[in-house]
Amino acid sequence: MSAPNSPDLSTRDKIILQLERTFAPLSCQLDDESSQHIGHAGAASGGGHFKLVIVSKSFEGLNLVNRHRLVYDAVRAMMQSEIHALAITAMTPEEAARKGS
Repeated sequence: MSAPNSPDLSTRDKIILQLERTFAPLSCQLDDESSQHIGHAGAASGGGHFKLVIVSKSFEGLNLVNRHRLVYDAVRAMMQSEIHALAITAMTPEEAARKGS
């Protein structure tokens, strides 16, 4: 398996790999929405815009803010260079089951 900093991987793949290593998610969907932000100041810097839906037992007992902090901590090395914006939906398996995800 490639390392998260491997030049052979896309930014999207690097993010997913890091999230999988950190959270062992039951599901992890990451959409690259960068094309919707062409002309935006963040797009000019080269950082992408991503939308994440992740389901992991790691989020059990944590509020929304703490879940987001964990995700940001996991991808911190990519923030401001490869990632400009990351919209996060972080759920426990029980929450995902209730939503039908």
